[in-house]
Amino acid sequence: MPVLMLSSGDQIADRRADYAKMLDESGDPAAAADLMRQALDLFPRWAGGWFTLGQYREKSGDVAGAVAALQEVLALDPGDMFGAGLKLAVLGAITVPDQPPSRYVESLFDDYADRFETALVEKLGYAAPKKLAALLYRTLGPDRRFACAVDLGCGTGLFGEEVADRSDRLEGFDLATKMLVHAEHKHVYAHLSQADISLNAEASGLFSRNLPMHRADLVGAADVMIYLGNLENVFQLVCDLIAPGGIFTFSVEDSGEATGFRLAPSLRYLHSAVYTQALLSRFGFLIRASERTAIRMDAGKPLFGILFVAEKAG
Repeated sequence: MPVLMLSSGDQIADRRADYAKMLDESGDPAAAADLMRQALDLFPRWAGGWFTLGQYREKSGDVAGAVAALQEVLALDPGDMFGAGLKLAVLGAITVPDQPPSRYVESLFDDYADRFETALVEKLGYAAPKKLAALLYRTLGPDRRFACAVDLGCGTGLFGEEVADRSDRLEGFDLATKMLVHAEHKHVYAHLSQADISLNAEASGLFSRNLPMHRADLVGAADVMIYLGNLENVFQLVCDLIAPGGIFTFSVEDSGEATGFRLAPSLRYLHSAVYTQALLSRFGFLIRASERTAIRMDAGKPLFGILFVAEKAG
């Protein structure tokens, strides 16, 4: 939970919010919602408080009340660092957006950065970077090297560690600056910087005089597409990044459906194999390999994704 959500700046309102949290944790979200509403009466411009109220109301079965609270969040925070719009879409109040708010993704991972590897790798068996690299090397053979590899959404550098020893130059880009700090500690990247791959090429941060187009012969994106929804823009960026004959390897969370993509209650996007394959073909990529596999545990059950290795046409 982002720090800004935890405090209103008003001691009495914060104390009531703390009691509300205790009530929720004890199994009484309706009482928690009532007390949280009292806290907001004292400090009504607390966007994080309204978001928390929405969570309590949803848990207690008051969907209409949750929607009203989330609409207050958006009114107070149009940039939507809390992902209220995504929650509204899950609740059926608005159409599913093609992309999540960049501020939401950035704040989510800045808040998560210090415990990311412990939470995912050690506790949830997060395996997407290792499995993606393994499929890449099985497909291309043991001797394939890369002159310039680009790790999109590099996070703390888990995928970068897997490809560094086969890359003459490794670049990493992420929206969350705190993630980049952790990636720097891995000492495998020649270049690290912030980028927003939901934007066009000029605004994304991926290109400059020293970072030209078509410079990469490998672009990797492990567990990045789940925060993008519509993949057309990022596939276009990859086309701009990658040289003819270069490799694009990435993962999606499997929607288990025939077509398209959807937004899950987790606020992550799930993509179908058909949708992803069609986009690869449209953007000039030949699929060299794909694999459906468990990529992490979720609520005690394996969560499945689809790994792809594709080659850009010459």
